[in-house]
Amino acid sequence: MVCRRCIIIVNQIFQKHGFEPSSIELGTVILAQPLPKETAGIIRKELTDCGFEWIDDKRTRIIEQVRTAVIQYVHHDDLPEQQNLSDYISRQCHRDYSSLSKLFTETNGITIEKYYIAQKIERVKELLVYDELSISEIADKLHYSSSAHLSSQFRSVTGLSPTQFKQLKHPKLKPLDEV
Repeated sequence: MVCRRCIIIVNQIFQKHGFEPSSIELGTVILAQPLPKETAGIIRKELTDCGFEWIDDKRTRIIEQVRTAVIQYVHHDDLPEQQNLSDYISRQCHRDYSSLSKLFTETNGITIEKYYIAQKIERVKELLVYDELSISEIADKLHYSSSAHLSSQFRSVTGLSPTQFKQLKHPKLKPLDEV
């Protein structure tokens, strides 16, 4: 789950089957009581039909926690500016960063840092499409050291400068869960 609308849909599916989640956060549903196997199967199918993944194993859950933490770090403006990504991920996942990093890289074939950069570039694209902020303001908002650094990283990932991207008639944005 990557947005509040996702949380609403997941909540509705569980409630439809008589289960009131005690907590729903990005990527996690906590129930006060266990799900019977047949109900779990039905809910799993409905979630899958809506484009969600059902994660059972511990490793996959940890990877999903890391993804969610990176998405929150990039896309939520209410986080403290000086907060270090590795510290943030460690706190969110309640695990040592080096072990999280190793597991993430083994599972996904890319480092957390590369995933972070990909998320950041998608956020830059989104802000460019909105056309409300200058490149300099976007660089400040996303904690780049300069607009030149943002432009350089953007070009290396997309092959376009931010200005060229803004001039596209139908720029392509990826859903957060596909980055």
